[in-house]
Amino acid sequence: MGKIESQLVGSRAKFLGYIRKRIADADLAEDILQDCLLKAVRSAPQIEDDEELVRWFYRVLQNAIIDAYRRRAAELNRRLNYAADADLAVEPEEKEEICECVNGLISTLKPEYAEVVKAIDIDGEDAEAVSKRLRVSRNNLKVRSHRARQALKKRLEETCRMCAEHHCLDCSCRK
Repeated sequence: MGKIESQLVGSRAKFLGYIRKRIADADLAEDILQDCLLKAVRSAPQIEDDEELVRWFYRVLQNAIIDAYRRRAAELNRRLNYAADADLAVEPEEKEEICECVNGLISTLKPEYAEVVKAIDIDGEDAEAVSKRLRVSRNNLKVRSHRARQALKKRLEETCRMCAEHHCLDCSCRK
């Protein structure tokens, strides 16, 4: 074991305590420490001063902790977006509840909006598949879907106020 490895491994408990103060998950804290130790052993600068090496390693740890929080936030954001998309999709048994006003008004939207509403909200297609078929990014599809729903809502409010207000639960326009 080289000088750098022995210095860092010798302070392992101190480093783990530092991480644990910032990360509540013990397993994640251990993983961060292991990854940082491995990174340090592979690419540590040749630092002769022990205190400077320790300061450098604390910066490596701090960066890893920040990255862990960023990954967690990105994952949470992804899950929230997925949940929001799933909540807006129409279940098969709900398709029968969609009033004829909505079906008729979809065709009055801009073609790209109508296609998105029909594919995602009416037919229940997977958003990823729709974005590939339309050759747009996932974010672009999300924006387009939001705008399409807003446009459809506006049209519904303009033409069938009762349905828009009561969400087609007591619609009188069914065939």
